[in-house]
Amino acid sequence: MTIQASIESKLLEALEPAYLEVSNESSSHNVPPNSETHFKVVLVAAVFDSERLLGRHRRINKILAEELAGGVHALALHTYTPAEWESRFGAVPESPACLGGGRDG
Repeated sequence: MTIQASIESKLLEALEPAYLEVSNESSSHNVPPNSETHFKVVLVAAVFDSERLLGRHRRINKILAEELAGGVHALALHTYTPAEWESRFGAVPESPACLGGGRDG
């Protein structure tokens, strides 16, 4: 199973999200081809209704502890309640360009 598939599976099972998008952004960084080191997660779940942003991130980091202890170098989290997601019209901030490693943006 790929790291991306593992992340998706664990988050789906643990949080039952209304929306989940896991993007492998490794190709935008100075890593070997086909790497799985940099991910962006967009997750909308009702379980977040009573949690602040830090609590949401801690919850996800705990669920993905194995991946974070292994090859995942960066995990960009965009977590929303269903109401927050609706108010954003499903818009997610773009990931910034990689500033290091000698590879162009």
